[in-house]
Amino acid sequence: MCMAVSDWQNNNWRSKASDDMLLKRALMLKNIRAFFDANDVIEVETPLLSQYSTTDPHLDSLQSRFREQVCFLNTSPEYAMKRLLARWKQPIYQICKAFRDDELGPYHNPEFTLLEWYRPGFDMPQLMAEVTRLVSMLCSLSEISGINNPVFKSMSYQQAFERFAGINPHQANSLQCYEVAIKNQIEIPQGLTTKSEELNDWLDWLLTQLVLPAFDKTNFTYLYDYPAAQCSLAKIVVNEQKLPVASRFELFFGEIELANGFHELTDADEQLRRFKLENTVRKQNGKDCARIDKHFIAALHEGLPECSGVAIGLDRLLMAITQSEVIEQVLSFGWDNT
Repeated sequence: MCMAVSDWQNNNWRSKASDDMLLKRALMLKNIRAFFDANDVIEVETPLLSQYSTTDPHLDSLQSRFREQVCFLNTSPEYAMKRLLARWKQPIYQICKAFRDDELGPYHNPEFTLLEWYRPGFDMPQLMAEVTRLVSMLCSLSEISGINNPVFKSMSYQQAFERFAGINPHQANSLQCYEVAIKNQIEIPQGLTTKSEELNDWLDWLLTQLVLPAFDKTNFTYLYDYPAAQCSLAKIVVNEQKLPVASRFELFFGEIELANGFHELTDADEQLRRFKLENTVRKQNGKDCARIDKHFIAALHEGLPECSGVAIGLDRLLMAITQSEVIEQVLSFGWDNT
């Protein structure tokens, strides 16, 4: 069908980001690269297209096709970067596009920009400190940032839930989470019940509906030591209360998630077990099981160095430091005008 002349004459070809914002984005990328260059972290590139999708039950990969073979756009460069790390064993970083078949909204776009880096020999607190140095550096640049003297707070996942929800998340059950939701008049999503196997879904819901909204909206906040069942690709350690926790952290600005970091799991057999468990959960949720990345598992068998790694959503970070309200304001082109 031919397009009418009026279809060609519209303003949707323009970026919704201002010229000033596009310049700020360029300066942010330039200064990030300068930061890593000064700290002897090497920039790498890895493929965006893969024969494997994510097993994470909360994420869905976008599909593509090559010569009649289904393939996938990466939800992050993590597996490929760790394959490089297993052989090279040098600190590396990457700025790249990532893709997720996810919601579309003020903080979400199906295509987004990730900064991901890995530090051999770093534990979780050391990596958190480096994240703070990087973000503080960007905030100090008056030509980019609208934040003066950024404040960074830290609290464990347990401390946050005890303070804002009144429960210990490492010892709570689904019924207790349900009671917290009723007490605080939080809407309960359809399908979320008091079954014990849904505890992580309850904790995720209470986190977004009760805990994160209580964070200071003008400060950065680290949450660390997540429940062991939410370990993903992180090591499991024992906290001060002798409870198993995931050696994992997230950084928020207000209630907006900016970064997700791990003290990385190096055990290939344990990682494969987790992937299989995630596929079981995907199947229970009515989703397709993912093809497990055999190359990544082989790299772990070869030997990943003790390290910590983190991914930062650069679109959201730019939103935070420029005090923008929606993600389209910091993108050259969002989904609605691609």
